[in-house]
Amino acid sequence: MKSITRALALTGAGVLTLAACGTAPEESAGGSGGSDGGGAASDYKACMVSDSGGWDDKSFNESSYNGLLAAEEDLGIEKATAESTSDADFVPNINNMVTEGCDLIITVGFLLAPATGAAAQEHEDINFATVDSTAQDADGNPIELENVKPLEFNTAEAAFLAGYLAAGTTETGKVATYGGVDLPTVTIFMDGFVDGVAHYNETHDAEVEALGWNKETQEGSIVGTFEDQSKGKAVSDEFYSAGADIIMPVAGPVGAGTLASAKEGEGRKVIWVDSDGYETNSSDPEAQSRILTSVMKEMTTATEDVITGAAEGSFDSTPYVGTLENGGVGLAPYHDFEDEVPEELTSEIEALTQDIIDGTVVVESAATPEGA
Repeated sequence: MKSITRALALTGAGVLTLAACGTAPEESAGGSGGSDGGGAASDYKACMVSDSGGWDDKSFNESSYNGLLAAEEDLGIEKATAESTSDADFVPNINNMVTEGCDLIITVGFLLAPATGAAAQEHEDINFATVDSTAQDADGNPIELENVKPLEFNTAEAAFLAGYLAAGTTETGKVATYGGVDLPTVTIFMDGFVDGVAHYNETHDAEVEALGWNKETQEGSIVGTFEDQSKGKAVSDEFYSAGADIIMPVAGPVGAGTLASAKEGEGRKVIWVDSDGYETNSSDPEAQSRILTSVMKEMTTATEDVITGAAEGSFDSTPYVGTLENGGVGLAPYHDFEDEVPEELTSEIEALTQDIIDGTVVVESAATPEGA
């Protein structure tokens, strides 16, 4: 199966654009080094500050960082980065990027939103972009600033498809999800996932049980970390022991604990999030063999595009929200499970994707970004 995002692109339905509306970004010409890069001056400097997961988290930090690397190669710009190991690093890391002379500073992750808001207000001559959030004030309230572009993703839509897929392929009648930290960018996945399971049950008069999250109460399994993989392993062991055979961890690097747990039992599967987990775990074939699909946010493309626009002088603060319709979110291919997912179920998911785009099926979450 092609990814849902790619399939839509082939039909003309998915066009990734960083403006509220308009055409797809043009592909920049030019190379690395000191080349002009299609209008981007070689002395333009784009910088990035990570969340505590680091650049090799196989998740949102790594995906965003890949967008920075792509922009460096394609445009010939300069770059600088600061890797956070804890929340205490956010403010000093952003300040370091300011002193580095960065023209654009991209902060990755919801937790950096207040530090981004404060820095942007203090340095109005520098442009900022935030991945997975708007800028926030010191109290955590969203604020709109002319020099900050939010890059957000309505992942509930793609997670809905993943929940439907999980319900349609489970052999035990139980699936599960859990989160790393109780944040809107985490719970939005879990909301979509359990609603997708419920939609499958309604469509097929089935009784698949979704463990780990109650959308109505917004309570469930939150391990409290994006770093401690042992906690992901422990909660996954519990879910698999309780009869679940498919788990969707929404926990960055902690999801590696779920893969470790999945390897220990027959028939255990994992749905990855943020990036295509099959590709990011290419050095571990055994882990790959457990990944059914991934709920993807096209952060690499979104990050490269905002850098390209800014370097070419067309930065704007209009929020970007990735959806199924514009190709900003989607399901990854089934990879090793390509022949195991029934063709009828694949067709249902493709039709369901279009129903969500058309508004026939409405996917709702308290964490849905404005404008989605």
